[in-house]
Amino acid sequence: MKLFTRTATAAATALALQGAPAQAFDINSMSEAERKAFGQQVREYILANPELILEAVDLLEQRQQQAEAARDDVLVADNLEELVNDGYSWVGGNPDGDITLVEFMDYRCGYCRRAAPEVAKLLKSDGNIRLVIKEFPILGEASVLSSRFAVAAKHVAGDDAYKQVHDALIDFGAEPNDVALRRLADGLGLDAEAIFAKMDSEEVTAELRQTRALAQRMAISGTPTFVLGNELLRGYLPADQMEVMVAEIRDQRS
Repeated sequence: MKLFTRTATAAATALALQGAPAQAFDINSMSEAERKAFGQQVREYILANPELILEAVDLLEQRQQQAEAARDDVLVADNLEELVNDGYSWVGGNPDGDITLVEFMDYRCGYCRRAAPEVAKLLKSDGNIRLVIKEFPILGEASVLSSRFAVAAKHVAGDDAYKQVHDALIDFGAEPNDVALRRLADGLGLDAEAIFAKMDSEEVTAELRQTRALAQRMAISGTPTFVLGNELLRGYLPADQMEVMVAEIRDQRS
């Protein structure tokens, strides 16, 4: 109703001003009778031109999208170093690639699971992409347990072990409890006892805490969320769309 009223008033005001100097129209100086007459003009104008409502809504949405995009650009710029080089997040793809793709993900997130093969497809088709994985468990205790297990595996057995665990957890069909995760570690040839001993360590906790703080500063509340180059992408994207964006980034740099 407020949007309708604002749009109607603006439209009727524009009609009233046609052919008159800007200072000639002052709604605040109207008498009660004049206000009623003006209200009738507003109603008649909107009824005769209802498409104005849709035009106003479209314009409002465009302005909101532009404002959000501008805000996201600032958030990426202000946090870029921590996004691409925090010193603890796993780095894959081509570590020396000319474009970095950062992913905030949760192992229990259906869209993260859907995005995983798309990211793999992008890395396979373009050998010059650097991938940074941000563990961001937000879907409950099972998510936190999974992330702690993956990060602990990295600390205990290195980056290759993390990649194995990460890929396995993305496709993990069982509930990620202690028994299932120990079985997973054994199946990958990893030291389950050492990993479990590390899961609640301050080092693992600090990584998850720092990533969560970064996400909060960037107003990230859902997964997957990507940062591709300097652009923040909230949600799932197929590989072909990311490929187009990568090409555009390279064109802008050349």
